[in-house]
Amino acid sequence: MKLEIRDTPGQLVAALMPISDVGGNIKTVIHEHDFSSDKGSLGVEVVIEIPKERLSALLNLFKERGITVIRFGEERMHYQQSVILIGHLIHTNLGDTVDRIDKTGFAEVTKMSLAMPAIQERSSAKCTIKALSREHMDKAIEILRDVSKQKEILMIEPLEF
Repeated sequence: MKLEIRDTPGQLVAALMPISDVGGNIKTVIHEHDFSSDKGSLGVEVVIEIPKERLSALLNLFKERGITVIRFGEERMHYQQSVILIGHLIHTNLGDTVDRIDKTGFAEVTKMSLAMPAIQERSSAKCTIKALSREHMDKAIEILRDVSKQKEILMIEPLEF
């Protein structure tokens, strides 16, 4: 969802508290300093997990606390590409490799299929990444190239355009 909050200290935390109050799980927060309105407000992109039956309670809390919901329920990652990674993926910390993409806030690994033939053999994975924009996808692929080079992983890139 995208929220509009006042551009004053403490408002980001105040906007996130209702999500926690209704039992939602915050996955990603992007505080958009370049978003502004004539009302002196900022945009905040929030990806959450919340049971559908609690959504109306969340929207009511936002309204009560003066937080404007600009949109919700839309997928924000519109660009998708898949790559193949071949190497000692588990031994070189596959979680770290995925985290380097996910921590950007503008791209995330959404699917992974892993094949491991034997402990000492190289494994392979099809890794699907989604990003906010084409430019963000290019940055995410560049991060993955750098990580692959550092960890001596062969990266066959992108399978779709």
